[in-house]
Amino acid sequence: MKLLATVAATGIALASAAPTLELLTSRQVGPVGDNGRPTNYTVYSFDQLIDHFPNSSRYEPHTNATFSQKYVFDNTYYKPGGPIFLYIGGETSLESRYSNLQTGIIQILMNATNGLGIILENRYYGQSYPYNTSTTEELRFLTTEQTIADNAYFAQHVKLEGVSDAANLTATQRPWILYGGSLAGAQTAFSLVDYEGLLWGGIASSAPVHVVHAYPEWYLPIQKFGPSDCTTRINNIIDKMDSLVKQNNTEAIQQLKDIFGLGTLSDIRDFAMTIAFPLGGPMNYPTYTWQELNWYPAYDHRDFFEFCNNVTDQNPPENISAVDTMLANYTNGQAWTGLGGYADYVKNVVVPMCPSEDLIDTTKCFSTQNQTFYEETTNSVARSYLYTTCTEQGAYQAAPYDENTPSLLSRVVQVDYTQQWCTWAFGDAVPPNGPNLTWYEQYGSFNISAPRLAFIDGAQDVWNELCYHGSNATAAHNNLRYGENQLLITGAGHHWDSNGILNISAEPDFIRAAHEWEIRRVNSWLQEWDESHDSTKLKDEL
Repeated sequence: MKLLATVAATGIALASAAPTLELLTSRQVGPVGDNGRPTNYTVYSFDQLIDHFPNSSRYEPHTNATFSQKYVFDNTYYKPGGPIFLYIGGETSLESRYSNLQTGIIQILMNATNGLGIILENRYYGQSYPYNTSTTEELRFLTTEQTIADNAYFAQHVKLEGVSDAANLTATQRPWILYGGSLAGAQTAFSLVDYEGLLWGGIASSAPVHVVHAYPEWYLPIQKFGPSDCTTRINNIIDKMDSLVKQNNTEAIQQLKDIFGLGTLSDIRDFAMTIAFPLGGPMNYPTYTWQELNWYPAYDHRDFFEFCNNVTDQNPPENISAVDTMLANYTNGQAWTGLGGYADYVKNVVVPMCPSEDLIDTTKCFSTQNQTFYEETTNSVARSYLYTTCTEQGAYQAAPYDENTPSLLSRVVQVDYTQQWCTWAFGDAVPPNGPNLTWYEQYGSFNISAPRLAFIDGAQDVWNELCYHGSNATAAHNNLRYGENQLLITGAGHHWDSNGILNISAEPDFIRAAHEWEIRRVNSWLQEWDESHDSTKLKDEL
């Protein structure tokens, strides 16, 4: 976005749910920290196909070339015969996912099953670019179906250096269990759909399996669960701002921009997005927001509440409180309650991120209106993510256009704002009216289903409306919500289950329960593997 066995047949001795460190003394993966877990990993390269679909016209002209896809693995808990856990890297670098092997969900599952964990870096991210640049033509292989084909091909062909039974670790020999959070969660689910029988199971955490063109619902959890005095004040400020825009009151709008220290921003949509940065949004924001709240201290960022405390300050300095009435003459004498605190936060936290006041109206800071900027073909996370957004994924940043629906984002921000970036960046290679959502929806959307595929979501996640537990899921899907392979964590945010602290019993109750549920799901799948493969072996012997 974008995303947490029967021992008789295998000889595996299952560990208890609470992680232990006994295996680390005899087998380590690089240096270890005070907690006994690896602090770093050796990065390996895998020769991955650039084009898995030589017969598809979608990827013409085709190529037989390969690229170096990076991965790391952790075998500190592994015993021969154990399962393989593949963490899907998603839209970031390999290194940024290490914590999931060190103390997070993969460590938890490895320890519970004597398994081996792998992180596979996504194509076109980190150090796994197929080409030295990302021209539009070179990006044509960055699609959902090519990405999940990477997972299957890797599982069939990888050879793990130094592991005792490396020849027997492919997905045809051992149960491979995938895990992904956010966009990687959706890729996990889609992998299980397309490669059923090869990939044995998967946990899709906060996985946006459904896509839309515009996604104003990103702000719903903030509206619903955020401090009501804060959200109400912002709603009212946005309503007043949009009223000025509707009236085309350029004088008042300029004063408003000046109050926020953003007077030189010429495009009103850039201004609207910039003042929304403390809240966040589906595409861009440079500060920590609601999405970055977390139960896990190392990843928790409280900036959102610091922002709200500014907006709702009951006793602000006089120079701050005076701002609330500066535009009252444009709104029938009504004060803009909280405007002073809101603007003060933006001026002191957001605006200083721009290196020079002269640059506020450039793409180096807060303006987006520069076609040359988007045409830059240097490999980057931003360009890769924008490409998939523009071609398949959608979920453009947008406000509800209905004036009667409370909004935390000005209604001047609609889909045409993002679509312009797509056109500038990729020209005719992207649909002019928005992404072709059918490429993404073909895996089942809300009705997605595959054997041994589990969904776990957070009720307060900004992406939840696109996930398995989204309120827009069809009636047919709603009837399936009570199965064993789904869990909605009340009070949780974006794939909160992916983090861990090496001691499940010391975790918050709702996180501990989620991790114990995931262990139970995986163990049931491993038991199913053992039973089915014992049966196959018996038939072969007969």
